[in-house]
Amino acid sequence: MMKNGSSSSCRLVTVSCVAVLLIASGCSSLQSKSYSLNIPAVEPGRLPPELLGRSREQMQQISISRLRQDPPPVYQLAANDVLGIYIENVLGGEGEAPPVHFPDTGDQPPAIGYPVPVREDGTLALPYVDPVRVEGLTLTQATEAVRRAYIAGRILQQGQDKIIVTLIRRREYRVTVIREEAGGKENVTKRGTGETVDLPAYENDVLHALNETGGLPGLDAKNEIYIIRGGFADGVRRDTILAQLNACREPCSCPLPEPIDPSVVRIPMRFYPEQAPQFTERDIILKTGDVVYIPARDTDKFYTGGALRGGEHLLPRDYDIDVLGAVALAGGQIASGGTGISRASGSGGGSGGAGGGAVGRSASRLIVLRKMPCGGQVPIKIDLNRALVDESERILVQPEDTLILQYTLCEEVYNAALNVVNFNFLFGLGGRGLN
Repeated sequence: MMKNGSSSSCRLVTVSCVAVLLIASGCSSLQSKSYSLNIPAVEPGRLPPELLGRSREQMQQISISRLRQDPPPVYQLAANDVLGIYIENVLGGEGEAPPVHFPDTGDQPPAIGYPVPVREDGTLALPYVDPVRVEGLTLTQATEAVRRAYIAGRILQQGQDKIIVTLIRRREYRVTVIREEAGGKENVTKRGTGETVDLPAYENDVLHALNETGGLPGLDAKNEIYIIRGGFADGVRRDTILAQLNACREPCSCPLPEPIDPSVVRIPMRFYPEQAPQFTERDIILKTGDVVYIPARDTDKFYTGGALRGGEHLLPRDYDIDVLGAVALAGGQIASGGTGISRASGSGGGSGGAGGGAVGRSASRLIVLRKMPCGGQVPIKIDLNRALVDESERILVQPEDTLILQYTLCEEVYNAALNVVNFNFLFGLGGRGLN
């Protein structure tokens, strides 16, 4: 009786193995058929190039020197500079030592004289003379302008004047930097709040503003920087334009104003060779009230489902990822690691499937749901087994793609047959052990 039971188990295993081999031999014919599972899709070769996406590796990095201004060889005065001025018998008595001011930073020498600010109109208000215009002058030229004013007013005589003009404090520009990415300062996981910085003259540019708030944009930031200028009325106009665009029922038929907002300067950090940015040095110079905005690329994600574990995944910023890399990144498996024979023999060498389960063959039918520029979406059908040898099947994953991995009928039947073989094999071992 024990022998008959053992023989029955062996026969069942043999029959199951034959069934697996028959299914495996017929997989090529089954594989050629389309099992859409209610998701009609098109092949990549039938899509226009615009929907396939362009390689990010073709982009080039912008020169960092374009983010800063070129300072003049000699400092030029303007409104809000604070000068140190000594004029004997006018600002300071005869034989009296002028006051000395030591700067807070080490990039500026000590200044001598009494503090006198440059007014908004670019002039100095000094005793006994009319306002002296110094805007655009160097310190040496400003000294001569003050001397001429006092000699022309007959307050001082030529050759008997003692005048000293130095720089106590450079003018500063107060700007706001808003960074939404996680890069930059330590122990900051998400910005979203602004930081106000005071930038001295000839350092009031984008590069210095970034340096003061954590450096260049991080990898989770978009490849662009926005400089927002203008007042409240400009903001109202900007919001009105965007509201009109968003309210349009047919986005592609809505004419876009050009430029959409002249008070916003867009600076791309990476660009395609034929799209070289055309901003000027004047565009990157910041003034009081300007806002430097670095948005996060929260929407640069793709989503997975089906035989893949559901989730969202952030796309790389500066390089490409195709469908094979995306499936691997999501924890899926590209092609099976074995033939299934090792499982049938009980050695446990079968490969995991897309979801990590132990099956003979992994899922190979991938549906990519891709959003179109004018709304809606197009499903793209990818054969992962063919993509291993056919580059045209390895399309690039784009932001907001949804990847749904499915088993073909052949793969489902093959894996089910392997499970039957494995069950019978284990049952046969168990029966022999009990007997």
